[in-house]
Amino acid sequence: MSEAEMRTPRADAARNRDQLLAVATRVFASADTEPSMRAIAREAGVGIATLYRHFPTRESLVDAIYRDQVVRLTTGAHELLGEMPPAAAMRRWMDLFGDWIATKNGMLDTLLVMIESGEIAHAQTRTELLTAITTILDAGRAADDLRTDITAEDIAASLIGIFTVAPRPEHEAKASRLLNLLMDGLRPAARPT
Repeated sequence: MSEAEMRTPRADAARNRDQLLAVATRVFASADTEPSMRAIAREAGVGIATLYRHFPTRESLVDAIYRDQVVRLTTGAHELLGEMPPAAAMRRWMDLFGDWIATKNGMLDTLLVMIESGEIAHAQTRTELLTAITTILDAGRAADDLRTDITAEDIAASLIGIFTVAPRPEHEAKASRLLNLLMDGLRPAARPT
């Protein structure tokens, strides 16, 4: 067997795992209560054994989704800054944060148990997210695109408040309006000419 043939199953397995992760993320985001593993497998179009082969427990699936979303948020800050001005990057990052919050809807019970047991380091996640926000804020300050007196903690608290009163996806329009209002407050005041 050639080296390329030996890598193919791993690439297929990684692709299958990524596909299952994407479907599970969607299912959790749209669920009011925690969906069963069987429902997730059915939505992904695979047998339950395939899902369990990749994620042997509900906790392993929740952990994988949670970590994937945190990575998307942290790397997203840098990627967005490479594509657009800082204020626009901040607004788009807020949407990514909203997606992350929505994903947690259908896995909240499991997630809380995992945080309480120490399986997920909530403090580390908080630090990573605040660092991502700070990255965008710093770029915005340097470009005079965002106010200098705002902290990452201010933005995180505002986002949590917005997504508490306007959870996604059912209140998408309201959340978007509130995020736009927040962005208006993050821009520097116009200087008199």
